[in-house]
Amino acid sequence: MKIGFIGTGHITKSVINGILGSKLKIKKILVSKRSQKISSALKRKSKKIEVLSDNQEIINKSNWVFLAVTPEVGHKILPQLKFKKNQTIISFISTIKMSDLKKYTKMKSKIVRAIPLPPISLRKGPVPIFPPNKQVKKFFDHLGTTVEINNEKLSLNFWSTSSMMAPFYELLQTLSTWLNQKGINKMDSQKYITSLFIALSEDAKINSKKDLKILVKNSQTPKGLNEQAVNELRKYGFFKSLNNTANSVLKRLKK
Repeated sequence: MKIGFIGTGHITKSVINGILGSKLKIKKILVSKRSQKISSALKRKSKKIEVLSDNQEIINKSNWVFLAVTPEVGHKILPQLKFKKNQTIISFISTIKMSDLKKYTKMKSKIVRAIPLPPISLRKGPVPIFPPNKQVKKFFDHLGTTVEINNEKLSLNFWSTSSMMAPFYELLQTLSTWLNQKGINKMDSQKYITSLFIALSEDAKINSKKDLKILVKNSQTPKGLNEQAVNELRKYGFFKSLNNTANSVLKRLKK
């Protein structure tokens, strides 16, 4: 199978790195020249990767096409491109709905919206897809954990929570900087904080069949440090702000 990527940013790089480290049998990976820095680096990684400057040529030569451009670019270029009949199109574009994708692509193609995140390069993490598709699910199961969604409106909730990636990294940055300012070596600070949150995340995943409230409760002792921290953050509205931000992102996605 030959696959092509329209748009060569961080997500495309992560997906391709995941593919190269997987057992997926891909004959050719076609990527757009933009961005040249990323596309050139990818080309050096495998003979399977070919860089093309023409998006239409990528479509013409691909069985599957991945749309990985920004919404603004997508609205501009998609109507100008000609997709092939029965071609599988997988869109990573956050705010272009299925109705618009069908209008832009015109052909009766198989269109799937997917939400890959950078850890896909490690073949880890969830990949929500809408609508359910056996072949696409099988593909992403090699790169993470595929979550099939039957309703596009419900799928927007997953897009909303995926927006918490940057805030999560900002949390790590804030805490590691705090340690550094207290006299801890910068690299040691970052190593400690990232290792801490990896361990907490793995523990949460193992116990994910339980109500997460149990983890919150069990991590505290009466008048302990964790009780103080969570109560103060609640008082300052930290967790309420998370809900408000998720709702704000969801409102944008519904437009």
